Amino acid sequence: MNRKPAVAGQFYPGNALDLAREAQKYTSKRAPHSSQPTILAMVPHAGYVYSGAIAGETIARANLAETVVLLGPNHTGIGDLVALWPDGTWLFPGGALEVDEPLAAAILAAIPGITSDYTAHLGEHSLEVQLPLLHAKFPKTRIVPICIADPHPGSLLAMGSALAGVIARAQKPVSIVVSSDMSHFISARQAKKQDRLAIDQILALSPQGLFQTVRDHAISMCGIFPMTMGLQAACALGATKASEICYATSGDVSQDYDNVVGYAGIVVE
Repeated sequence: MNRKPAVAGQFYPGNALDLAREAQKYTSKRAPHSSQPTILAMVPHAGYVYSGAIAGETIARANLAETVVLLGPNHTGIGDLVALWPDGTWLFPGGALEVDEPLAAAILAAIPGITSDYTAHLGEHSLEVQLPLLHAKFPKTRIVPICIADPHPGSLLAMGSALAGVIARAQKPVSIVVSSDMSHFISARQAKKQDRLAIDQILALSPQGLFQTVRDHAISMCGIFPMTMGLQAACALGATKASEICYATSGDVSQDYDNVVGYAGIVVE
């Protein structure tokens, strides 16, 4: 089953030519962060006017494999707790990325907590907005989209470890891309302070510490569930270093510093 775009013309340009130009602008002329393969990249998912530059620079500076497991939050509350789109292609204006069906099937077979479910994805924007950016930098990318709403840290950590096992057994290299914004609708000063606490846990490669910090400090990081799972997978795959590529808030664009959303780009290798 193919997925049609749900937020084209809202979060990013709905015209194919305009979208291609914008995606190229955000992902071009960026030197690779490292020669090491990227195990995981975390990127934001707001409208391109606010977070496109952060997401684009992070993707451009990552050394992603041609196959990418996409992990994102479920903003709609619809569908299964951990929902994988198993087949077909994901469309966007002027292009599409194919689902890696064998890898999707392997994940479903190995991890009972992940289920095949289209409905969780139909109106969800967090993974869709990454497609044009991934295509602009890595046109041959194949994807396995997973939408996550499971709030239980034990389940997330277990699924992350199991996902690492599937990736390690794969016939070809696989990277993980986690889609997450940081703090929501607080002052820029508060956002930078709160987001720093969460980012420091990611840089320390501590999925348990990240989840606990976000919970204890009531940090409104919308992708905490997928990032906990993804970071656990990265650690199980042998991650040794996480680097902060860039950080900004919506206030840097809107000039409203009293009510911002935070955006971070991080690469784990």
